[in-house]
Amino acid sequence: MSPTPDVLAIHAAAAGSSTAVIVDASGGATASRVTFRELNDLVNQCANGLAAMGATAGERLVWCGPNSLEVLVVIHAARKLGLVAVPLSYRFTRHEMAYVIDNSDAAIVMIDAEFADVVAGIISDLPKVRTVVAFGGDAPQGLMPWTDLLVGQSVDEPVAVEDAATAGAQMIYTSGTTGKPKGALRTRTDRVLVAAMLAELGVGQPDDVHLTTGPLYHSGPLAFASLSHTIGRPIVVLRKFDPVAWIRLVREHVVTNTFSAPTQLKRIVSLPDAELAKADMSSMRCLIANAAPVPYALKCEIIEKLGDGFLFEVYGSTELGVDTILRPEDQLRKPGSCGKPYGNIEIRIVKDDGDVAETGEAGELFVRTGLAMDGYHRTTEQLTQLEESSWKSVGDVAYVDEEGYVHICDRKKDMIISGGVNIYPAEIEAVLYAHPKVLDAAVFGVPDEEWGEAVHAVVQAKADEKLDLEELADFVAQRLAKYKRPRTWETRSELPRTDSGKLLKRVLRDEHWRDRGSRV
Repeated sequence: MSPTPDVLAIHAAAAGSSTAVIVDASGGATASRVTFRELNDLVNQCANGLAAMGATAGERLVWCGPNSLEVLVVIHAARKLGLVAVPLSYRFTRHEMAYVIDNSDAAIVMIDAEFADVVAGIISDLPKVRTVVAFGGDAPQGLMPWTDLLVGQSVDEPVAVEDAATAGAQMIYTSGTTGKPKGALRTRTDRVLVAAMLAELGVGQPDDVHLTTGPLYHSGPLAFASLSHTIGRPIVVLRKFDPVAWIRLVREHVVTNTFSAPTQLKRIVSLPDAELAKADMSSMRCLIANAAPVPYALKCEIIEKLGDGFLFEVYGSTELGVDTILRPEDQLRKPGSCGKPYGNIEIRIVKDDGDVAETGEAGELFVRTGLAMDGYHRTTEQLTQLEESSWKSVGDVAYVDEEGYVHICDRKKDMIISGGVNIYPAEIEAVLYAHPKVLDAAVFGVPDEEWGEAVHAVVQAKADEKLDLEELADFVAQRLAKYKRPRTWETRSELPRTDSGKLLKRVLRDEHWRDRGSRV
């Protein structure tokens, strides 16, 4: 039986002259356009170059960098070779990068030249890595330049591995309660359910154009950009988010859909009136807000300043995909809701005593979906499950109202969502405990008007020691990416604990969340 043709190759053959990628150019320069045929040729050269260096199906390929044409090429090439693509945040420190690269068992690293020096400095500590390729600029010494990977390589389709278990697989790292990031491995998806989601969102029309608002190393922006090419629609690449550029790109390229965190939307609607006056949102049909709860006031501001009829909110996670959708007509009618499940997705609210909650009763939210990940890589820590293992939870507390709409009201676990990014206190606390003067520490999220939540740290010094918070902040800065570092600090003589020694973090957190309708 012959292998199934690759989806990008199909579009290259059927509509090769159609635009596949539009790369924004700074400084008023003309944006560059790449057709599906040109993109497929680049992808094949990249895939054949990797294969020539020994890449085989099932191996891990880490890619790292801001949104770019090369990132899209690498993602497609990994799929064609059956490699497991592992996105890596370019905002990570060298310690964090080294951990993810090593823990993922990566054999190949592809990194943007802007951040290649970081990997060049740690490559000697990564014995599993065979090859590091730098793209988008000059490669540091010891790293292979992008042009060397492509030169002399055929544009013919690589040996097809479409039926391999890892074709199109991804492993996205998300931190956990153990304090170390975990690779959420996904080797399969429910295509019928994906089609149902796109139909619900109104995505898939002939004139669709997608804009990369968020970084592609996050699961949501990556999923929706990838879906655009899967259905043969162009992607407008915004390298790093800028609200003025975002307004311009939507107008210039007649953008119809995008995926954004609330913080990015807040920055757009907070632009001066003169900049907002340049906006033309008449083409927008699906602006998806996700990655954190979207405040009702922000929704009102979006509708007032940008327009109505295109704002969707979804609830989901790296581990379980998109689980609910709140349509435009319900944004103001259902304050606090993230919508209803779609397709064959099922929701179950379970109380602490194990009973299923009644309408309006809060409990842990469990989801049964064909979009769930396979599991976490190289760890015994997995998602909470009911006795029927098909029901899984990421630890959110919710209730379902009388119309079947889901409302997220709290988090059972300690996760912080700041600017749409998941931050796990255990990872930060582990760094604080490594400081020689810290006896005890608690990290949690506090309300923040711009970011939704900000990271706050409470620390206790060891006996006869005095903590210098500036010095402690510098200690953390050397070990954690900027977005994970506490924005505010507090010292206490003692942290609240139970008789058994369990930290009562909720007591500390509640001091900052009093008089609020929800705790997220």
